[in-house]
Amino acid sequence: MFKRGEYMLKQRYTREFKIQAVKLVIEEDFSVKEISEQISIHPNSLYRWISEYETHGSLAFPGKGSKDFIYQNKLKQLELENEKLRTELEILKKFRVFLKKSPK
Repeated sequence: MFKRGEYMLKQRYTREFKIQAVKLVIEEDFSVKEISEQISIHPNSLYRWISEYETHGSLAFPGKGSKDFIYQNKLKQLELENEKLRTELEILKKFRVFLKKSPK
């Protein structure tokens, strides 16, 4: 146990490190237990990384902390939605020409 005043520092891992660890489990069929022991992390951390990678793919592990991740993921979703809406608007603008020409 820790003595008063002693704190365990939280280890930070790079995005590349996390992706390599996840890919060893997903693509190379190593077990979570094997990889977590080899890289000295808790298996739950590796399970969380796998879940995040499977959910967000190339957007996973973007920066420091979950606030950055949530912000960047939301921004990406909004950019995709904006592009979709622009495309739909262009289609509607083109269709409007046909509506104006219809006989009354």
